[in-house]
Amino acid sequence: MDEFTTSIVGIDFPNADKTRSNRRMEILLCAPGDRVTLRREPKNPHDSNAVGVWSERDIQLGYISAERAPMIGRRLQAEETSALFQAMHQGGAYIRIRFGGGDPSLPPPIADPGPPPPPPEPDRDDGFYRDEDGPEWGA
Repeated sequence: MDEFTTSIVGIDFPNADKTRSNRRMEILLCAPGDRVTLRREPKNPHDSNAVGVWSERDIQLGYISAERAPMIGRRLQAEETSALFQAMHQGGAYIRIRFGGGDPSLPPPIADPGPPPPPPEPDRDDGFYRDEDGPEWGA
């Protein structure tokens, strides 16, 4: 697995910097293809395997999930790594990571399907919906 997409977690927590910068706002400022930096945090009090994700403006966006952080942290130490902001989604954002040199390739964006079509109008001749499978009420 030299290249893959992963989600950023923890975007609703404030950053610990002096201005308590907003991670979600920083994600809104990122565009697909912007470089992001991955930083191991072995002294993180909650998870010694934590890997933070930082924007080009050096503001933290969040973290790699706890399930993927140990593997990504090990590979960060051993291999050349690059990462790009891929896309925002309702709950956060995706990044694309490449190990072993070179830049990750972004997959084509997913087209917005738009609103769902309205449900078909039922056939109504008199406005009364009959129960075709059973007796009428009170029978």
